Amino acid sequence: MPNSLISCHNKPIMKYKVFYQEDKSHEIELDEQQIKIDGQPTDIDLVKILDHKFHILQHHKSYNLEVIHADYALKRFSIKVNNNIYDLNLQTELDILLDQMGMSAGADEKMDNVKAPMPGLVLDILVEPGQSVQKGDNLLILEAMKMENIIKASGSGVVKNIPVHKKDAVEKNQLLIEME
Repeated sequence: MPNSLISCHNKPIMKYKVFYQEDKSHEIELDEQQIKIDGQPTDIDLVKILDHKFHILQHHKSYNLEVIHADYALKRFSIKVNNNIYDLNLQTELDILLDQMGMSAGADEKMDNVKAPMPGLVLDILVEPGQSVQKGDNLLILEAMKMENIIKASGSGVVKNIPVHKKDAVEKNQLLIEME
């Protein structure tokens, strides 16, 4: 998560709608004073420990949060909270307005072939040839720089071929999944 989501000093209120699981969402408001969830002030204490690691204290309970995958362009994140993994999709107020007007960016985009964003090791392949995928679906887990990165579908499509296997070392821009 960028620092602007955590430290909001001298910045206007930022509002997001956070979607997780299949049908759950919350509205999050961040300003320099507090974090509101669904319009209610919270007593969350959030401290950045490392680039992708945070400590949260809420209602005298401690939580460790780690961002394990971040796609800022698609506003999709995978986070680990106390060893539970959650996939999150963010929408800004503008994104919500565009959706309501039927003008959402990237609607019905056909997905291109999936290439490795960085060198790494294929830990798991989550799809198979012939499978239909939708934007945001998990496709593959790639370990790089000691982090597990979940590669997600950037649009809709059908998996044609998977030229890599589990435990394969791959180079940046190497074809991982061929789409129809």
